Amino acid sequence: YDLLPGGSTNPPVHGVGIPPKYYVLSNNHVLANSNNANLGDAILQPGPYDGGTDPADRIATLSRFIPINFAAGAGNLVDAAIAEGEFHDLDREIYWNGCVRGWRRKQNVSVGTLVKKTGRTTNFTTGRITTINATINVSYGGGKVARLTDQIVTTNMSAGGDSGSLVMTLDNVAVGLLFAGSSTAMIANQIENVRSLLRVEVAELIL
Repeated sequence: YDLLPGGSTNPPVHGVGIPPKYYVLSNNHVLANSNNANLGDAILQPGPYDGGTDPADRIATLSRFIPINFAAGAGNLVDAAIAEGEFHDLDREIYWNGCVRGWRRKQNVSVGTLVKKTGRTTNFTTGRITTINATINVSYGGGKVARLTDQIVTTNMSAGGDSGSLVMTLDNVAVGLLFAGSSTAMIANQIENVRSLLRVEVAELIL
């Protein structure tokens, strides 16, 4: 939900009060088609690729996204977007993982930490953080390449279609937002950067 009265991003202080709006959190390239969507566009579950149709499968509408800068040498911190939905269409519980109990500041995200995610393609998987503060060039197809900095790299625990999965520690503390990967690694944005740039709260506790 939106950062609430009393909340801040630097230093991070969680908001207080009743969340006024409810969101789906995912990637720009998932919800906003890599900058090419319009605010208010329908978000479907299942997605169109999996047979979803509008309006029968609409669960939310695109609310805001952080534009991806594809210029050569430009730096990006996140591939992130949110879509606003109705309370009765959304659920804070992540399938097979339960509810997120907090999020971790990037200064406390460390190499060697065991993490997990639930994704559309590879379902429930676990892995281990191998690198932090990584700079990576990612192909978005059609000749478009974006450079992302301050990224988390883990062992391979994803495949195409898992983008947008929340990456958590084994005790349900959010650390990253999955957006890319390969046959040997998974890449995630730091959840602190996602929270700050999108200005949304992801959990009540800051750890």
